[in-house]
Amino acid sequence: FCQPGGWQLSKERKQPTFFVVVLTDIDSERHYCSCLTFYEAEIDLQPSVSVFKGTKEIEGEEESGLIQPAEVFAPKSLVLVSRLDYPEIFRACLGLIYTVYVDSLNVSLETLIANLCSCLVPASGGSQ
Repeated sequence: FCQPGGWQLSKERKQPTFFVVVLTDIDSERHYCSCLTFYEAEIDLQPSVSVFKGTKEIEGEEESGLIQPAEVFAPKSLVLVSRLDYPEIFRACLGLIYTVYVDSLNVSLETLIANLCSCLVPASGGSQ
């Protein structure tokens, strides 16, 4: 559900996307799944597709014997599941985790997530 278009590699880095999916369990309780999907560079170490016979040059390339790395981008998703319907708050939380991860800041992701999970959220309709 976090990558509804399918898991596909891309030759270009795409902008992060955010959306919410609502799942209903067997007891008819709703679970709000906030998803932030982004693309991260991966290195593909597969050899090039050129075919060589002996020392002949095919398709205008010479055989070098070296593996040429090609950069591709793979989708990754951050998902926050809650019984509360606060999409903007969850978007901000996922954006914070994404920023810390991508910018390699000096904050442990485990500590950041533990701090976010320990926040008290007011009951719906209660005081702010």
